[in-house]
This record gives sequence, structure tokens and C-alpha cells, in this order.
Amino acid sequence: MSDGIAGLFDLTGSLAVVTGARRGIGLGIADALAGAGADIIAVSAHIEPDGGEVARAVHARGRNCTVLRVDFADRAAVADLTSRLVEWPVPVDILVNNAGTIARAPAARHSDADWDRVLQVDLTSQFMLARGLGQAMLTRGHGKIIFTASVLSFQGGINVPGYTAAKSGIAGLTRALANEWASGGVNVNAIVPGYVATDNTSALRDDPVRSAAILDRIPAGRWGQPADFAGIAVFLASRASDYVHGALIPVDGGWLGR
Repeated sequence: MSDGIAGLFDLTGSLAVVTGARRGIGLGIADALAGAGADIIAVSAHIEPDGGEVARAVHARGRNCTVLRVDFADRAAVADLTSRLVEWPVPVDILVNNAGTIARAPAARHSDADWDRVLQVDLTSQFMLARGLGQAMLTRGHGKIIFTASVLSFQGGINVPGYTAAKSGIAGLTRALANEWASGGVNVNAIVPGYVATDNTSALRDDPVRSAAILDRIPAGRWGQPADFAGIAVFLASRASDYVHGALIPVDGGWLGR
């Protein structure tokens, strides 16, 4: 790889906000962006005061890590976070909208409370952050917004109607914002994880029948790992993706192609 090509992926001097950064995919993405040179604002509902594992990972990369604790189920708290980030002393170059939650129950027993919470965390808060930071990025004429969608942005799933609705909304929101903002120099795209070994999938992995059925469907023959998202995250956050707009890119071990 020539220095010129490598330079396309260099994030030195950039500031990236990563939500849901305490663990799982968010932690893996924060680590990857720091490895490419970005400083990180790590946001999570339950992040430790000292930043925990994500802060240690970012600092090990020689980058700065600022920690913010925010409950994404609280719309007022998300509005306050958005205002703080828009007014941050250093402009935010990259927003990774990764925070999420899930509620598992058959649709006939899926409560209003679970529906409201999942839609607020997984869709509404994502729009609020993208809207606020996107406006600032448009003013400057550049920026990268990356959503975390899901294979359930394209499929119905089982016992997760709220999550499926929210992730289907993320797919549409990615395209809608890209249509409006591409001409202003702001790239909006989404990563589409498949079945990944995180806390959100522990119930599936602990069920021998469901786990076996899922693994049988994945051509790669294994559950995904947070480290599998490093390359695509750096690509979408960097100059290498400057002509990529409105894309939903699967990282699913081949699940959607089966």
C-alpha cells in the first residue's frame, strides 16, 4: 500500500463521537478510530467515571478520550448532549450513532413501555444527534455520520418488533439524510451488523437451538466479534469514503447473502 493510499485512512487531528462506546461494537469502533489517529468522545448510559475499558483502549493508542454518561432513553438528556457537542471547543468531525437497546417479547405481549424505550434509544435519539451535529457539519462543509443498522433493517426477526421497527427506521434515515446532505460535504452511511457476540445477543447464544440455527445460516460459520467492525468504521470515517453516501454495508459473515 502506498503512502498516498494509506493517507486516505488517516484520521489524525479528527474528533469522533462514539455512542454506546462502553462495550461491544461501540468499544471496537472507538478503538479502531483511535488507532487511525482520532481523539474520542465516548458516550454511554452506564460508562464508568474513568471511562473503563474504552478509555484504556483509546489511551493505549496515544489518543485523548473524553467520557460522557448519558441515558439515551431520556429525550431531554439527549437534547442536552446534542447541544454540548455542537458547542464543543473542538468541532466534531465524526459521529458514530451506535447506542442501542433491545427488548425481547412476542409482538402480542410487547409492552408500550418497551416499544417506547427501544424506539427512543435506537431511532429518535439517533436522529436528534445526527440533526444537531449534521447542521454544524454542513456549516463547515464536511463531516462523517455513521449509523449502526442491523440485518433486521431488512428482515423481520423474531420476538423483537420494536428493535426491528427502529432498525428499519435507521436504514431509511440513513438514506434520507444522505440525500439531503451529500451535496453539503457530509457523508451519511450505516454499518449493518449481523449476529455479533455482544450482551444484546447473549439470550440467543445461550439458547442451544437458536444458536445452532443462527450459526448454520451464517456462511462464515461463526458469530461476529467487535473487532470485525474496525476496518469498515475507519473507512466510513475517513477520506477514503468521500464519494460514499447513503450506503448500508453489511458486516454479517454473509448472512444477508444466504
